[in-house]
Amino acid sequence: MSNTNCSSVGIVGAGIQGVCIGLQLLKRKVPTTIFDRNEPGTMASYGNAGHFSPYAVLQLNRPDILYDIPKMLLSSYGPLALKWNYIPKMLPWIFYYLKNCNKKSMLHTAKYMHQILNHSMEAYEEIFQEIDMNNLVDQKGIIYVWTNKNIKSRNLEIKVRNDLGVKQKILTVKEILDLEPNIKPVFTGGCYYDYAYHARDPHSIVQKIFELFIKKGGKFIKEDVKSLKQSGENETLIKTDKKEYKFEKSIIACGAFSKKLTDQLGENIPLDTERGYHVHFKGMENLIKRPIIFLDRGFGMTPMNQGLRAVGTVELGGLDNPISNKRIKYIVSCAKELLPQLKNHEDEWLGFRPTLPDFLPVIGPSKNNKNIIYAFGHHHLGWTLGAITGKIVAGVATNEKTNLDLSPYNSSRFR
Repeated sequence: MSNTNCSSVGIVGAGIQGVCIGLQLLKRKVPTTIFDRNEPGTMASYGNAGHFSPYAVLQLNRPDILYDIPKMLLSSYGPLALKWNYIPKMLPWIFYYLKNCNKKSMLHTAKYMHQILNHSMEAYEEIFQEIDMNNLVDQKGIIYVWTNKNIKSRNLEIKVRNDLGVKQKILTVKEILDLEPNIKPVFTGGCYYDYAYHARDPHSIVQKIFELFIKKGGKFIKEDVKSLKQSGENETLIKTDKKEYKFEKSIIACGAFSKKLTDQLGENIPLDTERGYHVHFKGMENLIKRPIIFLDRGFGMTPMNQGLRAVGTVELGGLDNPISNKRIKYIVSCAKELLPQLKNHEDEWLGFRPTLPDFLPVIGPSKNNKNIIYAFGHHHLGWTLGAITGKIVAGVATNEKTNLDLSPYNSSRFR
């Protein structure tokens, strides 16, 4: 690949999106610098569920879910929680969410999530060929289980995935227990994606990709980016807490923290955060062979090198509220419901999923600043979409032609 009319790029954010974008730019021979106030891969990319989920086309902007939200919010220990002190700040997001919570928007989101998810693993496999992945990724599939409580929602999900050509296997309780004999059968059925991969150590994978980025000539500056602007026809200016840096193009890929910068650019993008939690049960990772997600509970478990990681819940509460002990207790109780043999947990962790109310990411140029490019808002699928986002954004930065329709991801959809 060759540099197509781009002399330099600065990237804000050293999570999975930022390092994958940086690597793809170097492959196109574009000098690239990544900025982050933290070490690479230590925020949301560190604590996620580790699922590579190319099948996950349906999101939360669905009328069937809308009816259940009030009931879930009134429960102290349900899969959805709201920090009531954050409601005023969330009103723009809630307004857009309600506007997009209908069948037409649901199918639009599913179609364009499928477009990029369909290329997600191929993009990762290209990267994995260049790094040592020993004991970092397994391909044993991922199982989703459910009860009959929300069976209409499950049937809707199955139909939409079938209509889009997503491969899935519907399983009975017996078939699930044949695969995972240690779990308690508190469910009535499930779905198996036997081709799916999962990460055994997401942080180490980001580190490996980052090391490859540095090896190929990329630069990393550990400073806190305070502002970013287009300072000339073909110049952008990144200002950190220490100095200013000039690049031809700049990319905002700092997840839930991206809104601070887009607001400065005059774009009122309704980006907010879904707060997600995890705990580890050390030495318990061999109780299951593959990730298991209990849809009724909004919770999942993944066998990892650090132990059995239990993850989940959606908590709407912004970036500043403290960790919720109720959320931790909820995840622990869900884990022990499926695996009663679990004992004490460790490593209570809170992370921030960057989420937009139509559940499509923002990928592409700023509508006000043509040399500033956005790559954020991947919600629950940031991990899955890291590599393909890297290819798409590097292509946008170097003016490559693409067969993908990128218009649904443009920030101009928010008026």
